[in-house]
Amino acid sequence: MEKIHHNYVNVRGLKLHFAEIGTGPVVVFLHGFPEIWYSWRHQMIAVADAGFRAIAPDFRGYGLSELPTYPELTTFKDLVDDLLDMIDSLDIHKVFLVGKDFGARVVFHFALLHPNRVLALATLGVPFLLTGPGTFPQDLLPKGFYVLRWQEPGRAEADFGRFDTKTVVKNIYILFSGSELPVAKDDEEIMDLVDPSTPLPAWFTEEDLANYASLYENSGFQTALQVPYRAWLEEYGVEDIKIKVPSLLVMGEKDYALKFGGFEHFISSGMVKEYVPNLEITFLPEGSHFVQEQFPQQVNQLIINFLNKLV
Repeated sequence: MEKIHHNYVNVRGLKLHFAEIGTGPVVVFLHGFPEIWYSWRHQMIAVADAGFRAIAPDFRGYGLSELPTYPELTTFKDLVDDLLDMIDSLDIHKVFLVGKDFGARVVFHFALLHPNRVLALATLGVPFLLTGPGTFPQDLLPKGFYVLRWQEPGRAEADFGRFDTKTVVKNIYILFSGSELPVAKDDEEIMDLVDPSTPLPAWFTEEDLANYASLYENSGFQTALQVPYRAWLEEYGVEDIKIKVPSLLVMGEKDYALKFGGFEHFISSGMVKEYVPNLEITFLPEGSHFVQEQFPQQVNQLIINFLNKLV
């Protein structure tokens, strides 16, 4: 970890943080929620040792990056534009992109808008997604599903506000490590789904939790609740919805996300390849939603093998 360097760059009026290590072709790692740059610690060191330059930013309003003036107005397009400005500022022309959770959606959005800047992409925990109001089947999802709850302005804020930051992050990691969709009853909130005595996943240490907590204590959850949850129905803004670069998808077989909106059928049936034709798919048998932290060596090898075929 001490090998990883931390820097800042001024991007579209904000001071954004990024971690980096290594030299060579650039691999940009984009986090999800409740993750942060730190969630890529294992992958960054591994790809650097394999001859690449690893860069992992904190999105605007996350971790050590500056909070936008109006976090409630943040869009996925903001994150795409931030990434473009960041790599331009660092004098990087083409990148490999790796995204996890909603970071995968930023990867796809960037690849659709700026295909000439992307060499290849890999995503973990989330396949390619169509976007827009007609693609989110709210009527088919349980009423207490966490995504629906967190889309309501003020609801997650009140729920999270009952606990300290460390407890919120711990609860979300426990919930999202399971194989079932987190769904609350009418008289419950999402934080109530975790028994306080439930231990952390075996692969997630108290030190890891402390690092995550300190980063979210710095940023709060304002932007995190806006993007992805409240900006979810935003469209890509392009007509040709096809990813044309080589792509890799890594999913844990026990990832709760496979039960979200028919993800499992979308992937296993091959329908996803209608939009990402040059796609390799790998399932990790015991993998949860956090495969890159749960099984770092396996994920590292999958990413490095994929990158090495393209350089």
